[in-house]
Amino acid sequence: MARLNTLPLQGTLALKSTPFRKFIYGSFLTRSADWMDMTILNWVVYQMTSSPLILALLNACRLLPVFAFSLPAGMIADRFDRKKVLVLNYFGVFLTTFIIAYIIQKQLPIFLLLGFITVRSFLMTIEVPVRHAFLSDLVSKQMLASAISIQTTTLNLARMIGPSLAGVLLVHFPPGIIMYAVALGALFVMVSLLLIEPVEKNDELKVNRKQKQRLNKTWEYIRNDQKVFSLLLIAIAPMIFGFPYTTMLPLFSAELLQMGPEGFGLLLSVSSLGAIVATVLLSLGRPLYAGRVLILSAIGFGVLLCFFILFSQFYILVLLVMFLIGFSSQYYRTLSRVILQLNVKEAYRGRVLSIALMDRGYIPLGALLIGWVASSFGAHTAGLVMGLSCSLATIVIALCRKDLWNSKSEEN
Repeated sequence: MARLNTLPLQGTLALKSTPFRKFIYGSFLTRSADWMDMTILNWVVYQMTSSPLILALLNACRLLPVFAFSLPAGMIADRFDRKKVLVLNYFGVFLTTFIIAYIIQKQLPIFLLLGFITVRSFLMTIEVPVRHAFLSDLVSKQMLASAISIQTTTLNLARMIGPSLAGVLLVHFPPGIIMYAVALGALFVMVSLLLIEPVEKNDELKVNRKQKQRLNKTWEYIRNDQKVFSLLLIAIAPMIFGFPYTTMLPLFSAELLQMGPEGFGLLLSVSSLGAIVATVLLSLGRPLYAGRVLILSAIGFGVLLCFFILFSQFYILVLLVMFLIGFSSQYYRTLSRVILQLNVKEAYRGRVLSIALMDRGYIPLGALLIGWVASSFGAHTAGLVMGLSCSLATIVIALCRKDLWNSKSEEN
């Protein structure tokens, strides 16, 4: 068993940085809008088509561009001014979200909706690695772990509030009208970014931005750093087989739990509450044997997904399990990000983070697989396949990467 000793992270240290505080305020609102967006689109498409495969296709449109453009986005983060890139990017997100709202309001063909969701997803593929790398522009290295934990806590708070609010609003307002309001979130974060003055960058990154980025150097760096390589590899199983649960939740809530949009939003919110508790716990201290806890949390995530399906007839128990699913999945992902950010060299930060964040692209692949299983064998079987595959695949990868099991936090 992994030891429970923890190493202090001084969880609120990053809040001493004025640029970071401004950034986190804007992030909270725009991330809340993003989760409202996801909840609304998932529910609308499922209500329009009643098809698990179309639901999976929707989320493939949201996430598959990650594979095509994530690494170039990381090169952009290492080469150009991250603040300017983010401002331009959020303006594009505002325009495309406004168009998506119009398509929903006018009930235009679904292929148009999927098309503009794909276009916006390319913009968001740029935003994610640049935003994560931008943290190192806002705080010193001593504050970086604290900044990661606080940002993750804020994002999960938004993840809790956004779906719940969307579920309530869907009962009283047309989804197209709500999406117009969601579009305003991107404008708000643009304003907050314009008010931020990043800290001075170190000489290593200044020199790096003047040099031509070479992909072969990035791959060589990853191959030579065993810890970074293991962290990227261990992400495969949970992201393919575990995290598609958010995509399939409208299906599970409707067919297994007989819940409407309010219930769907409630499940996402309870999961987010568990995720918030996980990130707060990590802000207080990392486990001594971080690699072991990382592996065990991914395995536990899969086991809990099976429990969610097996005990779906017990309402209170389902909510408790959903809380634990949010806790275990976010504990795994946040701990992975903290270890990675503390170990990667500044000159490679954007590119390595972009590769790490490509794990989001595994979700639609898993969602397509689980959607096919649900269409062929039912929601109950699909949920069990999801949980068992997550746990078993993680065990296989962990057995192949024993260096991660022996990794300690004090080495970070």
